[in-house]
Amino acid sequence: MDADDRRLLEAVQTKVPLERRPFAALGAALGLQEAEVLHRLSALKAEGVIRQIGAIFDTVRLGYRSCLVAARVPGERVEAAAQAINDHPGVSHHYERASGWNLWFTLAVPPDSFLGLEGTATHLGRLAGADEVRLLPALRVFKIGVRLDMDADVPADRKEMTTVVGPHPPTDTPVLDVADRRAVQLLQADLPLVPEPFDADLLSRAQALLERGVMRRFAAVLYHRRAGYAANVLGVWAVPAEQVETVGSQIAAFRAVSHCYQRPIYPDWPYSVFSMIHGRSREECNAVLGAISSETRVADYAALWSLREFKKVRLRYFTPDHAEWERPIMAKAYAGVNAR
Repeated sequence: MDADDRRLLEAVQTKVPLERRPFAALGAALGLQEAEVLHRLSALKAEGVIRQIGAIFDTVRLGYRSCLVAARVPGERVEAAAQAINDHPGVSHHYERASGWNLWFTLAVPPDSFLGLEGTATHLGRLAGADEVRLLPALRVFKIGVRLDMDADVPADRKEMTTVVGPHPPTDTPVLDVADRRAVQLLQADLPLVPEPFDADLLSRAQALLERGVMRRFAAVLYHRRAGYAANVLGVWAVPAEQVETVGSQIAAFRAVSHCYQRPIYPDWPYSVFSMIHGRSREECNAVLGAISSETRVADYAALWSLREFKKVRLRYFTPDHAEWERPIMAKAYAGVNAR
């Protein structure tokens, strides 16, 4: 990648303009012609640096419920357990981590889920043969959004001027009509690299979804390793309740931190603030952990390194996959009721 590639990747990770000719608008901001922007983006996709360009939605505002789930699984069952969990269409990210809680996955269920979030997590735990599963919902959101720093010359512990989102998750769920849902289905697909990729109606609906907060942004998602980021670690911090808001905001200001949440604590789990850290190396991640500890004065933390990546996909909204996954469970439940 040359300097223009890196500037372009910085820009498209932040946003792709929702305009009739988005790539011309990108080029105008960067001093590049539309044709060159399209050529460079096509090459970066072919090289496996860009995974997808599309809408990034707020799961809660779509009416879905989501959660981070941790599971304890016996070592000899890890692969089989991972496959059972991966089969659920609402599992988008799934890792084995260096922890007693060894499997960590994100789970989302639609508004009409038969089992619901808690029931689905429990059922997945049974299918996986887990000794225990624990739901870790976001109580407060300090930052959400991966934007990999393409400037290799800046320090790993670089700060940002602002966080990506406010301090609280949304509590309201906007009403989505049939046309809105159809727009969501279309906008979550990969954007064609052509001068005018939107039709007028879809563009109008996309702009409205962004204004209503249903869409967080329209942007590119990169393949981390192809973009130069070979390491990631989940840093969890034991923060006193009265300091959570201050510390969470401090952690979120680090550019290497893509996600930062407050989550519940338990008698055997004192860590209330979770931070996802990305680095070009393990050493970079450790440097960020050290800088965070120094700035926040929180010395009690744990580094949960990714050992294996079992699944990493974009969550697909309003598709039939979830209903198909639940259909045999529903059939069995109704058969039991009828038998009685």
